[in-house]
Amino acid sequence: MKQYFVTGIGTDVGKTVAAAILTEALQADYWKPVQAGGLDFTDTDTVKSLVSNEQSTFFPEAYRLKMAASPHKAAAAEGIEIDVHGIEIPQTKNNLIVEGAGGLMVPLNKRYLVLDLVQRLGLEVVLISRNYLGSINHTLLTAEVLRYRKIPVAGIIFNGEENASTEDFIIKYTGLHRLPSIRQEADFCKETVAAYAKQFEGYL
Repeated sequence: MKQYFVTGIGTDVGKTVAAAILTEALQADYWKPVQAGGLDFTDTDTVKSLVSNEQSTFFPEAYRLKMAASPHKAAAAEGIEIDVHGIEIPQTKNNLIVEGAGGLMVPLNKRYLVLDLVQRLGLEVVLISRNYLGSINHTLLTAEVLRYRKIPVAGIIFNGEENASTEDFIIKYTGLHRLPSIRQEADFCKETVAAYAKQFEGYL
């Protein structure tokens, strides 16, 4: 049974599409512990709309917060505090893809970060990087904190427009296992996700 935590080098780097592709590739179950904002059509709804297989189960979020903000702020706006130690992996005998909120250093409450949740759940990480000015710095910092915390990384996915110089440097510097890239597409639909999913066969 394979279980991975999908995290990114920041917000809006393509975690949800990557999670959908991995869910399809492994015919895995999917779970996003904390959803902040976008409750009309959540990341879970997005992944569900992009997955074709009938094996996947989509587990409800541990926290559904109204405000599109850092989880600690969104939770405080509703007068609650996220209990990191109360978030438990759903019971399943299937493969599982878990999607984080933002990057690793995003606060879940006044004390704990997404990074702490990853470590507590004990899952391997799939890191999503997107090419933009500053992404080398953000990717190396993320890889470094994972190494410092001794959190295993299954691999890195580069998302968006290709930048061979940036990608090659990151791989050589970090030594991370390179997974298939996800390139800029006019539209991500079930067919596109299924096509990308085939590229991941044998990688995870």
